[in-house]
Amino acid sequence: MDFPADLKYTKDHEWAKVDGKRVKVGITAFAVEQLGDITLVTIDAKVGDQLVAGKTFGTIESVKTLSDLYAPISGKVVEVNGALDASPESVNADPYAAWMIVIETDTPIDGLMDQSAYQTHVKDSAH
Repeated sequence: MDFPADLKYTKDHEWAKVDGKRVKVGITAFAVEQLGDITLVTIDAKVGDQLVAGKTFGTIESVKTLSDLYAPISGKVVEVNGALDASPESVNADPYAAWMIVIETDTPIDGLMDQSAYQTHVKDSAH
């Protein structure tokens, strides 16, 4: 399973790509594998909304279940990927290209796992 080294990860299986103050957010390949075929992505956050780390910003629905999406950091939503409305299955095809939101933050990015720590977390989650 692929976990890019240039991303940070949450225990809830979201990824965060940090580019200065902007952080692109999506779900990991492990989350996609656990969910199965994704049928709907609902982003409740709008551009300009303030998110708090650990709070939900939407849901993702698959043939197996409905799961919440959690903000990995606190900050302001500056982009929402509206393309997921028409093609939620793109998350299955490439979870690291099918980002969901971009958050702008002045807060240091800490408390997220690197690739190695996330791989260990996934192994522990599988048991």
